[in-house]
Amino acid sequence: MTQAISVRLDDEAVRALKRLEATGMTRSEAIRAALVGAASRLRDRRELAAEAAALEADEDDRREMLAVAALMEQLHAPR
Repeated sequence: MTQAISVRLDDEAVRALKRLEATGMTRSEAIRAALVGAASRLRDRRELAAEAAALEADEDDRREMLAVAALMEQLHAPR
C-alpha cells in the first residue's frame, strides 16, 4: 500500500534532500530511505541501550570487567 503525504521542509531538510537526490534517487525514494533509516537507527539505539543495561545489571559480568581492568592496570607501563 502506498500513501501520499505532504510535508513542509526547512532549509536544512531541503539541503539534505538535494544531497540524497544527487545520488540518483528520486525524491520519493530519498524520503522513504531517510524515514526507514531513521526508524532503524532508533530501534538500534534502543536495542543497544537494553543490551548495555542488561550487562550493567549482570553482577558476574561486572566482576569480570573489574578484574580485567585491574589486570590491565597492572600490565600498564609505569608513567
